[in-house]
Order: sequence, then C-alpha cells, then structure tokens
Amino acid sequence: MFDTLSDRLAATFKNLRGKGRLSEADIDATAREIRIALLEADVALPVVRAFIKQVKERSLGAEVSQALNPAQQVIKIVNDELIAILGGETRRLRFAKTAPTVIMLAGLQGAGKTTLAGKLGVWLKSQGHSPLLVACDLQRPNAVNQLSVVADRAGVAFYGPQPGNGVGDPVQVAKDSIEYARTKLYDVVIVDTAGRLGIDQELMQQAADIRDAVSPDEVLFVVDAMIGQDAVNTAEAFRDGVGFDGVVLSKLDGDARGGAALSIAHVTGKQIMFASNGEKLDDFDAFHPDRMASRILGMGDMLSLIEKAQQTFDEEEAAKMASKLASKKGEGFTLDDFLAQMEQVRKMGSISKLLGMLPAWAR
Repeated sequence: MFDTLSDRLAATFKNLRGKGRLSEADIDATAREIRIALLEADVALPVVRAFIKQVKERSLGAEVSQALNPAQQVIKIVNDELIAILGGETRRLRFAKTAPTVIMLAGLQGAGKTTLAGKLGVWLKSQGHSPLLVACDLQRPNAVNQLSVVADRAGVAFYGPQPGNGVGDPVQVAKDSIEYARTKLYDVVIVDTAGRLGIDQELMQQAADIRDAVSPDEVLFVVDAMIGQDAVNTAEAFRDGVGFDGVVLSKLDGDARGGAALSIAHVTGKQIMFASNGEKLDDFDAFHPDRMASRILGMGDMLSLIEKAQQTFDEEEAAKMASKLASKKGEGFTLDDFLAQMEQVRKMGSISKLLGMLPAWAR
C-alpha cells in the first residue's frame, strides 16, 4: 500500500546524500517534495501541514546544522514525525479486571468487520485467551451465518441465538452474550455489530444502544484502508456519534494510496491498534507506529519478521536443521529437510510480504 510513497521519499532523500551541509533552500526543497509525496498518497491536508511544519522547524534547528551527517539527521526527523502522526507508541488492548473483557466492533458495511472478528479471535487465542464471537448484525442478509462460518474456521466459540436477516433484537443478544460467556468461562467477548452503506442515524443509535447495554472495555472502529479520505470522515462521524477507543485498519495489503492510515490517528486522536494485511485469518497483528514508519522509509521491519519466524518455526527443529547445515559439507541435510524448511517459510506468508519487511538495500 505504501510502495509509491516509499519510492517518492527515497528519491527525495537521495538528493540530500553526499551533502556535508544543508542550506535553508535544501530543506525547503526537501519539505516541498515530502509535501507532494504525502498529498499524492491521499494524506489529509491538515495532517500534511502539521507534519511539514514540524519537519521544517526541526530541520532548521541545531540538531541538523550541527550534525556530522545532516542528510541522515533529516531522515531521522522525518521518521520521528511519521511515528508521531501514526499514533506514537503502540497501544495495547485493555483487559477487564474481571472476565469477560468485552470488545465491540463498529464500522460501515463492507469494512470487513465480520472477517476481522475472526482474525481478532485467532490473535487473542494465540495470546492464551478464549474468545467468543457474538452475532449482533441481525440486519444484513446471512450475516449471522457468515460469522458462524468465520468462527468455525478460526477455531473459536460462537454465540448467535437469533437467525438475523431482519429478525431479532441485537441489543438483547449483546446483553445475553455476557452471561453466556461467564457461564461457559470465555474470557473475551467480541461483539460484531451491524454496518450500513453510509453513516445514518439508525446505525449510530443501534451502536450506541449496544454500547450502553454491554459497557465494552474497548470499542474498536474498523476502517477499510482502501477508501482514502472517506475513512477519516467516517471515523470522525463515529467518534462524535458513538465514540470509540481505537482503530483497526482492514485491507492494508491493497493497492490504494494509504493516506487513511497516515491520517486517521492524527485527525481523530484515537490510535490504530491493529492492522489486517491479507485474506487469511492469521494475516492480522498489533499495529506498531515505529515499525510502520520504518517500512515507509524503506528501512524494513525486522522485528515483525523475527516475531513471525518465532511463531512459525519450532525452535528445537530449527536447531536440529542448523546443526545439520553446520556439519562438514552439510552432511545429513536431505531433500526432505529442505522441503520441510520451505514449508515452514511458506507458513510465514507470501514472499512479497516477507521481502517488504526487509530493508530496501537487502531486497
């Protein structure tokens, strides 16, 4: 999603390299190129203005003029400011002191809430929790059945006592699910609410009623990262109408310009907490502003790559393979071993995604 922006920024910084000293004209030209790159990426204008203002002020200050390598110092400033507009520090889920923790998902129809509920369930399960998916979208045709299928694929529990398709009271379902979770000892309840094709009062009221009924520990607003500036407008409307605690970006693997991801945290004041970057249920993880900024600037995301490898590879098996390869002439390492290694790499995801986590110079 950020390939075009990354390429534009890389070309801008390339012009700075080799200069022992940066003049005010150099910094102005760099700021102008960064501004154009951000606007082309569909970043909201107020965000671009605030970003460029900070970059220029810091670049004209002592930290650049007195630096041994001014170009690298400017890149560091841009990296710092990117982290800031993406939300600063990583925001973790708040869990209730007494189970169950209630997480409510809100957003427009088509944002990917139902699939994302399954992805969040898989992620929580991998963290040692026992989640329950609750079907409170009783308007959209076949929504209850879809969530049931997603829960089955994710290997997590499902609660959907009403058939949906316009039948049933979503507020009552949400209320009853809390007691059901306590009885069955599920420690996290994920409430999937109804969406609409646009922002309307009925949607807002129903979401607010469910929120009031279950008092969620977290209200997560699910945003389709591919819809650009509309994502920011929608998020602001939901923040004012219902309120939410954090943002989840879906479809981050798309080929849209990515401006929503760079705008939404700054505009709404709510941090991005999770990002979905693929169609598989495990293509989902916590959102780290510093790692995303690093990837945008072509520095890679080695921490996420290492974490993915640790989740996929069996340490004992990996050590055994390493000892075989380290032996004289690789004796004992067979084609079956090679196949097993390739299958492990395949489980980590597509090669293009893995290469995207490497620094630009290592690809």
